[in-house]
Amino acid sequence: MLKFYIKTTEAFKRLTADQDGVVSFEYVIVAACIVAAVAAAFGTTTASGIGLALSTAIGKISTAVQTAVSA
Repeated sequence: MLKFYIKTTEAFKRLTADQDGVVSFEYVIVAACIVAAVAAAFGTTTASGIGLALSTAIGKISTAVQTAVSA
């Protein structure tokens, strides 16, 4: 029983000393902030901003491909 207690105690000590998970979590937070900033700057709808530009460009490409296939 003492053997399992020592193993468990050592595992908890290693877990509290491990900082790799904290750094990974910080990267996730930074990435989420960047995504939020881009969404706030350009908008998330197709009515304005980059969403409108992308939907217009995709529409033009689609029309050009359909015209090329039909010809």
